[in-house]
Amino acid sequence: MTKICQITNKKTIKGNNRSHAMNATKRKFLPNIHYHKFWLIKEKKFITLKVSAKGIRLIDKKGIENIKFNKK
Repeated sequence: MTKICQITNKKTIKGNNRSHAMNATKRKFLPNIHYHKFWLIKEKKFITLKVSAKGIRLIDKKGIENIKFNKK
């Protein structure tokens, strides 16, 4: 299962943990992804999207009909 937001296209990125002695160890930064149901008024049905927390806030602000999303 890929962790990619269908609204903002946020995905897992790679980086380093840094200790106090500045030793680097590899790690992943995971996006805050949730499955969320949204009601489409014109089509009168629910759709389920995989969205990040920022994507949910964007939908609340602009509306689901005004946002383009990747249908997968």
